[in-house]
Amino acid sequence: WEQRKLGDVVKNIGTGNSKFQIQEKSSDASYAILGSTSVIGYDNNFDFEGNFVLTARVGANAGTLYQHSGKVKISDNTVYIQSDNLSFLYNLLNRFDLKKLSFGTGQPLVKSSELKKLALNFPNKEEQEKIGNFFNQLDYTIALHLCKQRQLGLLKQRLIKEILPQSDSTLPHLRFANFRKPWEQHQLKEVLKVNSGRDYKHLNEGNIPVYGTGGYMLSVDGKLSDVDGIGLGRKGTIDKPQYLKAPFWTVDTLFYLTPSPNYDIYFLYTLIQNVNWKSMDESTGVPSLSKSVIERVTLTFPILEEQQKIGSFFREFDNTISLHQQKIAHLKALKSTILNK
Repeated sequence: WEQRKLGDVVKNIGTGNSKFQIQEKSSDASYAILGSTSVIGYDNNFDFEGNFVLTARVGANAGTLYQHSGKVKISDNTVYIQSDNLSFLYNLLNRFDLKKLSFGTGQPLVKSSELKKLALNFPNKEEQEKIGNFFNQLDYTIALHLCKQRQLGLLKQRLIKEILPQSDSTLPHLRFANFRKPWEQHQLKEVLKVNSGRDYKHLNEGNIPVYGTGGYMLSVDGKLSDVDGIGLGRKGTIDKPQYLKAPFWTVDTLFYLTPSPNYDIYFLYTLIQNVNWKSMDESTGVPSLSKSVIERVTLTFPILEEQQKIGSFFREFDNTISLHQQKIAHLKALKSTILNK
């Protein structure tokens, strides 16, 4: 490969010059307006046509790249690089920290004039195209799994609205076969126990996971529960319930909820994900929930057998979503490894 200045290899490097009234996409406004981090709107005219790698000119996102192709306008706070071998260039530049080109004692600043002088190693055009096509296919595969994951998430939300009764109703719109009895309302204190997390620092390293409001933290040699539970934030992140497989430990900012007899844990988890916990925030600062507030929440429940049927259904659904998340993580790690090769 040969070392070349970026300005000598690509078609053009510059800064956008457009100021505009952002519009939604419509029949008379179909050309993308490219901002510093993504498409920010649409216009009925365009200034540029081609393949672009873009970054913010100034601010925290200066040096963070994205790519776009087509007829576009480019905002005046965005630096662009136009190239025929878009995928190769995008992946090459992503391995280089463009923040090193940042100037200014205040906010980070990327100058197109400095980008033009950036020296990088390039193969010939044919090898660039071969590498670019390879990463295009890999990126397309990742995008497909991301799309499937989003679609499954949306489908799950729609199914929750059909399978769980809404508002004050005691009957859902959709039911599994052979279930007819109306659902009954109960306060959560009747169907589960709200347990407090505790400090773990006196424990030794082990194989039992410790969870906080942000998820898994580390593993220790002690446990708080021998049965599966539901993690719910006491302080901080209060609207992200977690399914906790026993044995586990939770810190003092994370309650763990365990079911009473005749209540299915995964059905409860599905219900609790559907509660607007932010609306119950008791603080004026850091979001907070109390045990008493959780216990007073009233929800609607079917008999145990129907709970188990619904819980099993959503467990399989969540496992499918999780498989796509794992596949995406694997493909991203694979891409990173291949880039380094």
